[in-house]
Formats: sequence, C-alpha cells, structure tokens
Amino acid sequence: MTREENRRGTRAVIVISSHVARGSVGNRAAVFTLEALGFPVWAVPTVILPWHPGHGPATRIVPEPDQFARFVSDLQHAPWLGEVSAVLSGYLGDPEQANAIAGLVETLKSRNPEARYVCDPVLGDRGGLYVPEPTAAAIRDKLLPLADITTPNRYELAWLTGVDTDGTDSAIRAARKAAPAEVLVTSAPASSPDRLANLLVGRREVLRAAHDSIPKAPNGTGDLTAALYLARLLAGESEEEALAKTTGSVVAILNRATERGSDELMLETDRQILTRPQMMIEIERVAGSVSAQG
Repeated sequence: MTREENRRGTRAVIVISSHVARGSVGNRAAVFTLEALGFPVWAVPTVILPWHPGHGPATRIVPEPDQFARFVSDLQHAPWLGEVSAVLSGYLGDPEQANAIAGLVETLKSRNPEARYVCDPVLGDRGGLYVPEPTAAAIRDKLLPLADITTPNRYELAWLTGVDTDGTDSAIRAARKAAPAEVLVTSAPASSPDRLANLLVGRREVLRAAHDSIPKAPNGTGDLTAALYLARLLAGESEEEALAKTTGSVVAILNRATERGSDELMLETDRQILTRPQMMIEIERVAGSVSAQG
C-alpha cells in the first residue's frame, strides 16, 4: 500500500494485547494476521513474556499503569489517528489498562463514527479465570459497553454475563445479554460432543460455523479468530462470508500445526491459508434464533 493510498482511506488497526518472544499468541498472532491481509497495524503490548504461560513459568514485564496510559494517550492524540479504521483489544496485563483503552476507543469513534472496536475478552477457559478478577471486571464493565463486536469463548461469555452456556440456546441468551450488538462465541456447542462451532449472534440473526474439535490444539486460536474476522469485515465481506472464511482458515491452520506436532501456531508457514482459506465451512442459520431472547 502506498502512502497516497493510505491517506485516501482508513485502513490501519490498533492492536492492544500481550507480546511473546516465542510463539504466535496475542499481538504476535493478531498483528501477523492483519498485516498478511493488507492492513497496517499499530501494535501496543500490554505485557511482555518470553512465551505463553501455558508452557511454564516465565518473566512477566507489565508497563506501569501511568506509563501505559501516557503511551496510549500519545496514540490517541497522534496526527495520524485518521488512518485508523479499528481497534482490537485482547489480553490485559493490569486492570488500569482498560481505562486508557476506553479513552482511545472513545476518541477514535468521535473522530470516525464508522470505526469498529473489537473486544476479545481474554479471561479464562473451562478451568476458570486465568487473569485476576479485577482485570476481568474491568474488561466487562469498561470495555464491553464500547465494543461493536466481542469474541469470547464459551466460558468467558458465561462469566461476563452470568448466564450458563452449556447449549446453543443458552449461549444465544448469554450473547444477547452482552453489551455488543455482535457476539462471536468461539468453542460454542455444536450438534455432537466431538464438534464445536463459532456462533455469531447478532440482534436479528444467529449464524453457526461448526467444525470437528481438534485435540491438543496450540494456543492462540482466539487471537487468530478475532483478528481474521475483523480483517474480513474491514475488507468489505458480509458477516456470513467473514465467518465462513475465518473458521475455515483457523481450522486448517490448527490441523496443520497438530499434524506437525507443533506446540505453537505456524502462521509464517501457513500464511497462504490466512489469505486463501482451503477448507469450506458451511454456515447454518440457527432456527428460531430471532425469538431466542431473555
């Protein structure tokens, strides 16, 4: 993309999440994905780690809250903010970071009402929260109300809304209780125990992209899904097309990584799958979803 092309349109994305030296999680996954699909990225680390904590104990470097706030404020008041089309936030290293992110999103939307904010609420999984409860609460109370789209897994959605998500109907009810107009639930229930789904819940329609579950899948699936789905929408694709392509790419990349025995996503090797999905995923409209509220 030339500088002239960038001036004519708002294509940059601000990505705010964790940074690891080794692996493809957090910003490492999201930045690579967005750039592979042609979007410039402003990357903001919320914490710096040698590797994903799931691989074992590691040094954790978290910016001081005041430093982080000043860093984000610089971006918020930068002369190039007009380049930005979206913000994607993920893992937070400190609950105070939510305040700075909220201020950035509010400023961006005041300048560009068409800008999108995707909140990937990285809180935990079936084993419970893996962030301190004040951090989870800050995401719920300060960031979700500003989001256009949120991308929780099934456990995160239940924690955020207080609604069980054991089945499709309950997951829809929980999603409609959440603040954003569009909720993409990852690892959602599907038709059988050996299958999972990405469940896209809008105010008027629910779309489901089901796929076989992948045992021992590497970390980073949620980061990859959020970034891919956002990139597809920014490219002008419909929600249905974006959901199908995102799910197809993520499943194919996970399958490739597990076949190789890798403990990390191999985005650099499988870059072509990000731009050209090689797996067709059928999108199902969930029957009765318009009235499944409560």
